Amino acid sequence: MTDTPIEVDRRTLLVSAAALAASQLLPDTPALGAAVEAAAKPGEFDFLTGSWRIHHRRLKAAEGNEWDEFPGEATCWSVLAGAGSIEELRIPARNFSGLGIRLIDVEKRIWTDFWVNARSGVLSPPPLTGSFKNGVGTFTAEETENGQVTIARGVWDRITKKSCRWHQAVSKDGGKTWKANWFMDWTKA
Repeated sequence: MTDTPIEVDRRTLLVSAAALAASQLLPDTPALGAAVEAAAKPGEFDFLTGSWRIHHRRLKAAEGNEWDEFPGEATCWSVLAGAGSIEELRIPARNFSGLGIRLIDVEKRIWTDFWVNARSGVLSPPPLTGSFKNGVGTFTAEETENGQVTIARGVWDRITKKSCRWHQAVSKDGGKTWKANWFMDWTKA
């Protein structure tokens, strides 16, 4: 099956976005994820390649305990011979879309996970960094707001050929305790 001109243009745009992210941000990315043994290698995000249906379960408020559940979808590509992964996330129920760009620093053996919200079109700092160990990818980022340090941790687990899970938690006490705030259960479409 031959790609349509629109599909070729979309793939070219996504690869260009990944290259731009790498050239602009990757060298200055904090190594917070280095706490996880840095052993990343190209191809580790290849499991995401394809079209997905996603069940989201997200906290309605950061300090609350009430969850919101909604459907979403994503299309993902492996690029740069497995050194990059592009995710186009769509959540029609929330009129939301975004772009995940994951790139490996082959020398440092660490992944960097960038996010672009379609509403702003800007790479959101800070990116998460990390690697996979025993089939689980753990990625972290540290952010300071009003003098309060918050660590965000995203985890890819339960990875099979037809499904996977991503979940996020935050810590405001240096990683002693974590509060889960988002679960995404992915199923191949």
